[in-house]
This record gives sequence, structure tokens and C-alpha cells, in this order.
Amino acid sequence: MKKVWKGLLAATLMAGMLAGCSGGSEEASGDKKGTVKIGGIFDLTGGTGDVGTPYAEGEKAFFESIAGEEINGNKLELIGDDYAYKIPEAQKLYQKLKSKDKVAAILGWGTGDTEALRQQVAADKLPFISASYSENLKNIDESPYNFLAAASYSDQARSVLKWIKDNHTGGTPTVALIYNDTAFGKSPIEDAKNFAKENGIEIVDEQIVDLKTLDATSQLLNMEKKNPDYAIINQTWGATATILKDAKKLGLDTQFIGLNWAAGEGLLPIAGDAAEGFIGVVTHAFPYEDLPGMEKVKKFVESKGEKLEDKNQKFIQGWVSAKIMVEGLKLAEDPTTGEGIRAGLEKISNLDLGGLAAPVTFTPDNHAGTNQIRLAEVKDGKFEVFTDYIGY
Repeated sequence: MKKVWKGLLAATLMAGMLAGCSGGSEEASGDKKGTVKIGGIFDLTGGTGDVGTPYAEGEKAFFESIAGEEINGNKLELIGDDYAYKIPEAQKLYQKLKSKDKVAAILGWGTGDTEALRQQVAADKLPFISASYSENLKNIDESPYNFLAAASYSDQARSVLKWIKDNHTGGTPTVALIYNDTAFGKSPIEDAKNFAKENGIEIVDEQIVDLKTLDATSQLLNMEKKNPDYAIINQTWGATATILKDAKKLGLDTQFIGLNWAAGEGLLPIAGDAAEGFIGVVTHAFPYEDLPGMEKVKKFVESKGEKLEDKNQKFIQGWVSAKIMVEGLKLAEDPTTGEGIRAGLEKISNLDLGGLAAPVTFTPDNHAGTNQIRLAEVKDGKFEVFTDYIGY
């Protein structure tokens, strides 16, 4: 398995003289503290690596930006690896992070692996902030150590459907659903269908398109028979680009709207002018937005000799997830244990992220941080946000 550090976090390894290891913290005698280790489960080379790579880079960048700082007297270290979007590899990596690396919490990735791990996560009492926004993870009885740092896929779909309902003219709006046959792809589908039925919106078609597909013509031809006004896409950039390009070739006039992993700058170079008019769910800010929270990101990126404009929204998304985890550590009375970090995360109330994302709140009874999204449309090759934060 490929290691992903490249020396990124060497500055945090300040505990060489410390002895012992317990609950994710290396402790020494007297009043000295140690290093709290946070695990990372990344997709860099698998089916969602197109968005997973910049997301992981954002997480690692945030930890590097606070290297040398102490959180409740402890240094922090992020330890992660690529699992290539394979659930068995995620399980192996999880066991390594827990047993060998002694992490105190984990920043995860995919829906399938996050859901597969949640019973172990609960038993091991390891707080887990995933890049999956599966509705299932909101069940605090089954997932007491999982936290959602953005609106769930189901909440995103509900908000999109409400926006359609509020803005459609000319009778009952008709909608198709396009998704991949993974836990991630299917996550919001039943909830979307139920919400549509309750709100006078007709779901007229569903099409399954593989994450790695290079041709969606047959699925789009089938969808065309139902002539939907809108099609909601739950994919990452690659499949979304294929869908948009093939739709343009076929001359479809359906309005395509993508949930959060379908949206972002990485879509634009591969979709080309076929992306014009595409609407995307925006859970996190674009680097080119003038927002208070972007100043720290810009300062850090420039300190590395890089440019903020070379980063993308998924980088910001990873940065924010890491920031939320660290905020929980700051609020924890004991940031060296999973129980302590969970209690710290549950103290987060209306966390102001400087516009990088919607404010987040966790409580002992609710680990869904927000249900708010924005919408952006591609105009002249650039995503332009056209709503404030909205819900349903």
C-alpha cells in the first residue's frame, strides 16, 4: 500500500523522547504531554480518487498549517494511507491505525467503507469524521462515534428537490435520478423518491452509470424516453463529465443538477463546454471566493510556494473536515481518548468556519452538523454560486 506523506507532517514529530503509548497519545513523566495521533483513510487511486486526492491534500495541509502548535498541551499528527476505494483495504488500514498507530480519532472517506466500519468504530470508541455524507450515519444509536461535517446526501437531494419545486414553472416537475451502483451512489435515492412524492414532484426515471464509465449514451437514451425536466446526478467528476458530454451530443434539454461530489472545478476541464448551465450542490467554498476563512488557507498555501488558485473546492472540503476534528480536540477535556474527543466534538455549537462551509453544530443527541447547502451554476467555464445557504 502506497504511503502518502512525502514528509508533509515531519514538523509535528516532536515526541521522540516521550515514553509509553496509550489511547493515541505518547506520554512522558511529569507534566509533559505527548502526540495525539489522528488516522486518515484516503482514496488517491481508486474509483473516487479524482475528488479524493485533493480532499486528502486539504486534510494534510490543515494539519501541516498547525504543526508546532499545542492542543491542550499535545502535539497533533495525521497518519494516513491510500485504500484505493476498496472496502477490505479500508478495514485493514483501520485495524493498523487502531492497533499499531494507536490513533485517537479518524478522518475517513467513502460511504461503503464508513458504513462497514461503523460497528467497529462504535466498539472501539474512535470518533470518525468521514467524507461520506450518508443518511445512515445520522442514526446516533447505530453510529454513536460518527460525525457528519456537511449536509447528508439525502438532505442535499431534498434541498435540490425543494428548489426545483419552488422555481419550476409549467406544471408538475419531472425528475430523473442518475447514480452509480455503490453505497455512495445509492445513498440518497430512496429518500429523494420519498421526498419527491410528498412534495408533488414526479420521479420518472432512474439510470445507473458506473463511476469509471466513458460512455453513458445508452442510459441517456433510455432517460430521454421519459423526457425529464431535471436530472439529479450523484457521481464524482469523471462520470459526471461523461454524462454531460453525452447529453450534449444527444441534444438533451434536461437540466442536470449534481450533488456535492459531482460539482467542483475538476469537472470543468474534462466536461468542457458541455458543463455550461450545469448546476451543482456546493457544501464548501471555492478558493476564488472572497471569504474571511480563506485568508488562512491562502497564507498557508503561499508559504509553500504555491498559489491558492491552483487549489480546488475539494481541497477546501478536506481542510474544513480536519479543522472540525481539531476543534473537537480543543474542546475536549481529555483529547487523548476517543471518549474525550467525542465529548469535545459534541460541544461544537454553531462553529463559524469563516464562510468555508455552513456553520456546524453537534450535540450528544445529534451528530449531523448541518443540512445547509448552496447552489452554483457553470457560466463561461466557472461555477458561480447563486443562492445563499438553503435547506428544505
